[in-house]
Amino acid sequence: MSKNKYANSHILLAEDEETLAIGLEYNLKAEGYRVTWARDGNEAMETFHSDSFDLIILDIMLPFRDGFDIARDIRQECPQMPILMLTARSKIEDRVHGLEIGADDYMTKPFHLEELLARIKGMLRRKQWYTAPLRNKSDLVIGKTHVNFETLTFQKGKKEHALTPHEAMVLRYLVEHEGVIVSRKELLEKVWNIVSDVDTRTVDNFIVRLRKYFEPNPKSPRYFKSVRSAGYMFKRADKDEKSN
Repeated sequence: MSKNKYANSHILLAEDEETLAIGLEYNLKAEGYRVTWARDGNEAMETFHSDSFDLIILDIMLPFRDGFDIARDIRQECPQMPILMLTARSKIEDRVHGLEIGADDYMTKPFHLEELLARIKGMLRRKQWYTAPLRNKSDLVIGKTHVNFETLTFQKGKKEHALTPHEAMVLRYLVEHEGVIVSRKELLEKVWNIVSDVDTRTVDNFIVRLRKYFEPNPKSPRYFKSVRSAGYMFKRADKDEKSN
């Protein structure tokens, strides 16, 4: 077995199904991870606040507080925390909802252990991506808006606003492919790490958010262009490029 470069990462496992949790804890530790197990929603939040973690595996159907509620609170407190939602719910609406409130990935039970371990490594790798320099810059300027990818925030006028991880990742992917048409399928695969089994309207919803944040007139996009039947393309106006 090759050495796990993310070994010693601390994982919070929030799962009330004891048999599953014990098995997951055993296998995660065998991969070199440190694991703290929380058995219900209240314990999950208390544990999250009492220690530092690199990733959270979060069951949706927890006693006292459900996973959606916990994910939303954690995302507000810690924008860069990777969250993997684990659930017996298989409805596409639940998966989309989990992704839209800020979860990084979503797996339904039962699942294959090898796939779970691969997704965990992918999420830990993407966590490092958040703080990597963007074209040798620590921030981005779009028109009159300044984006900081380290803090997942953007400054518009005198106000600072937060970006969810997926908003930041969609934005960054489009920026790093400026002038290139990016399909919805490509965004789902590269940003969400899933292969088109989520409705592509999920991508459209995120583009709508980015337009709301950055466009002078969201109904007449200047930076985030739709390319009919192909996808989206990010392109700054000439005067924006000259000022950067």
